[in-house]
Amino acid sequence: MGQTCPAAAWRAIDFMHLLTDSGGIIFSLMDLSRYLVMDPHLLVGLLNTELRNHCDSLEDLVKTHDLEPEVLITKMATADYFYQPAQNQFR
Repeated sequence: MGQTCPAAAWRAIDFMHLLTDSGGIIFSLMDLSRYLVMDPHLLVGLLNTELRNHCDSLEDLVKTHDLEPEVLITKMATADYFYQPAQNQFR
């Protein structure tokens, strides 16, 4: 088994700390408020994770995170990612 670098270990600890509260799981929505400045190739992974885990549709995603649907769709299209309703993913 390989060694874990300290930076990766701290990121894992911080992530776990966000998900646990006195031994119980709390729900935390992903922060997509800076989606306009994110690289679309990274953003696609965040969006698809949120769609898979918490949102039933693109409409649900934009309402949940208070995003502008036209702006999001246009941004993703610049990198050739388009929402696929049947899969509930950007591809």
